[in-house]
Amino acid sequence: MQLAAIIVSLVLTVVGVALITRAVAQIYRFVRLGQSVPAGSRTDDPKQRTITLVKEFLGHTRMNRWGIVGFAHWFVAIGFLTLPPTLLQAYGQLFQADWVLPIIGTFLPFEMYIEFIGLMTVVGIVALMVIRLLNLPSRAGRKSRFAGSKAWQAYFVEYIILTIGLAILVLRGLEGAIHHVESYDAAYFVSYPLVLAFKGLSVSTLQTLIYFTAMIKIGTSLIWMITVSLNTNMGVAWHRFLGFPNIWFKRNANGDVALGALQPMTTGGKEIDWEDPAEDAVFGVSQVEQFSWKGILDFSTCTECGRCQSQCPAWNTGKPLSPKLLIMSLRDHAHAKAPYLLAGGGKDMEGNEKATEEQLKDVPAAALAEAERPLIGTAEENGVIDPDVLWSCTTCGACVEQCPVDIEHIDHIVDMRRYQVMIESSFPSEAGTMLKNLEKKGNPWGLAKKARVEWTKEVDFEVPIVGKDVEDLTEVDYLYWVGCAGALEDRAKKTTKAFAELLHMAGVKFAIMGGDEKCTGDSARRLGNEPLFQQLGQENVAMLNMAFGEDSAEGEEGDETTKKPKSSKKIVATCPHCFNTIANEYPQLGGEYEVIHHTQLLQHLIDEGKLIPVTPVEGLITYHDPCYLGRHNKIYTPPREIIAKVPGLRNEEMHRHKERGFCCGAGGARMWMEERIGKRVNNERVDEALALNPDIVSTACPFCLVMLTDSVNGKKNDGQAKESIQVVDVSQLLLESVKTPADPAGEQEQVDAPEPEPAK
Repeated sequence: MQLAAIIVSLVLTVVGVALITRAVAQIYRFVRLGQSVPAGSRTDDPKQRTITLVKEFLGHTRMNRWGIVGFAHWFVAIGFLTLPPTLLQAYGQLFQADWVLPIIGTFLPFEMYIEFIGLMTVVGIVALMVIRLLNLPSRAGRKSRFAGSKAWQAYFVEYIILTIGLAILVLRGLEGAIHHVESYDAAYFVSYPLVLAFKGLSVSTLQTLIYFTAMIKIGTSLIWMITVSLNTNMGVAWHRFLGFPNIWFKRNANGDVALGALQPMTTGGKEIDWEDPAEDAVFGVSQVEQFSWKGILDFSTCTECGRCQSQCPAWNTGKPLSPKLLIMSLRDHAHAKAPYLLAGGGKDMEGNEKATEEQLKDVPAAALAEAERPLIGTAEENGVIDPDVLWSCTTCGACVEQCPVDIEHIDHIVDMRRYQVMIESSFPSEAGTMLKNLEKKGNPWGLAKKARVEWTKEVDFEVPIVGKDVEDLTEVDYLYWVGCAGALEDRAKKTTKAFAELLHMAGVKFAIMGGDEKCTGDSARRLGNEPLFQQLGQENVAMLNMAFGEDSAEGEEGDETTKKPKSSKKIVATCPHCFNTIANEYPQLGGEYEVIHHTQLLQHLIDEGKLIPVTPVEGLITYHDPCYLGRHNKIYTPPREIIAKVPGLRNEEMHRHKERGFCCGAGGARMWMEERIGKRVNNERVDEALALNPDIVSTACPFCLVMLTDSVNGKKNDGQAKESIQVVDVSQLLLESVKTPADPAGEQEQVDAPEPEPAK
């Protein structure tokens, strides 16, 4: 038995080590197929990146959101990393059954640690196996987060871990028996029952069992190593290695996920100069090798856990997009195409082959066939990613927020959209109308610029306009960026007027632009039309900088004492999309501003006592988190604080809220596209709200307001919602509560009373 165990173990070891070495080299070369990234963008602040990696791994900060899953996975992961000494001991036991590791082998804390982690690894993997079995696609269909995952790979890894964990505990019991542990010993506090079970066996029998069990442990470990080496696209196994660099190289060194701003377009590792783009510049991604090396690493790191899929609004409403399946498709395509690319294959801008026949002569036929597949194409075209998958994304960020290994799904989706829009002019036709309106009129509705200020005639106080009523923004506390929806869409205008009235009541000095502002470009950029975003953004930044006094001239004869002071550059926006773009993306264009959302300012004014909700607003309310306010910018508390201060309201959260909030369906330029597949996203969200039987559905975004209102009105017409239900912005609720019942005398006193001090 001993000789057979030695031979089997050593043969597997030689094969396993050789194959794993080759696999690591293959993956390294594979990742390097991706494009360069701007210098320092993935390696800045290495100390902080290392701290982030340690926090995310040891704290399991993303996994622990899933309760028992995170707890179980932590022990499995820790066991994988810290139990290799038991493998080394097993090698020694092949040659000498009672062999122990030098120095630490009989060190009590070490032995107790091995016992504990060995047990918890078994418990953890059994828990994960049970969870998987209870959530199989055969049971839950599309609602299973494992739908589409490669089941055999998951089962293989789980049973390998279970076998190794059990082998460790059995070996511990055999070790205790052969070392003649006569009574309870803390070193065997877990395996002591096994020690007792083996105690009566002869020494030769114990030795044989140790040889056999050590062989099982080593052999199982090496079979795992050989299998994953032969399947370098086996994310469920390789993520335990690749997850570490993928987290270390994540977009933000401080640990923030890749949400908020989209990254500037790059080519050859440098940002594209839109004034004079290089002749060989690549716009977007049309071939898998045009993704960055971080993108290729992302694809390889996916563990197929399906957390992204379970949260995706597109997948949850019957659409073909699953962030998990998209990443898996890109990964499998990249791996299948890799031999062709590594041989020098590839296409130039005109689609001509760059490699010679001689270079490609040894490339497998399967890789050559994979190279001919279009990255974006229908099933009939043998495309890797179906267009319906690409255009179903709302860029809500749920996938990025939930991914435990920091895959940057949205960046990859938008990169593919960019090529389709800019080079192929291939995108949903109705979105073309929006783009034309942006190009010609500067807003998605195509209305004249004078329409942007029409709402000011509908309020009974003066709304100052920059350049007309105030010279520039040095004269006010805030620029109120009304946005296209807030100025032009009838339902959103109610929010605009309510917020402006609240600012007026609180004595906050503010002004608006006079209609010369353009759309911030959020929808254009997320649709993929980067040049249009650049144009709109640069025009807005130039206008804002001038309004904030950046280009103020000096006084006569250069007298610095009469130089116009600069504004503090404070902007408040009611639209989270405008807020996100101005705050997070305009700095890419030279626009640095202090931007807040209107709910943040309103909460501040309530806290200062400048707005006092007094009139009860009766009813049950549920609040919908806008994706670009919540997940993208982590603003969850202010709207809820405002609701809590309004007397009479009873707030109840929907099942999916805050980090796990569900999209309204308007983001990612979906506001301007028809939903032709599956259930409408806004209907899914409203159904969740109506399950609470609320009187009020509230939100803090004009896009959300439109989408939720449309759905609620439709359900009222169908008799599925009560007629009294309202969909309102939180500012409308606050205004209703701040306003006191009509009192002519009181109104006269209010007019004559001095205005409150402006917010600091």
